[in-house]
Amino acid sequence: MGLRKSCNKQTQALALKKIIKRCSSFGKNNDGNNLPHDVPKGHFVVYIGERRTRYIVPISCLDHPTFQGLLQRSEEEFGFSHDMGIIIPCQEVDFLSIFSMIS
Repeated sequence: MGLRKSCNKQTQALALKKIIKRCSSFGKNNDGNNLPHDVPKGHFVVYIGERRTRYIVPISCLDHPTFQGLLQRSEEEFGFSHDMGIIIPCQEVDFLSIFSMIS
């Protein structure tokens, strides 16, 4: 059972890397095609709440257990196979509270 959990975490990590490259300047190539130009290096985009409000988040937040919990909820509800970016299923007020705590 432990091996399956490890493989699942590796799969999640690979999916996150792909999303971050699509939603940030982290994977920017020379011509910068199809990447947001307003996302600073070392950051990525998340969409929060029913209105899908866009937030730019530092990659360092990925290490925090509370943010990882939000990502796990996101994966369970939406999966990681979309081009829009990471959609986090929580209220904006809750996200801002969590974000202020971890940043």
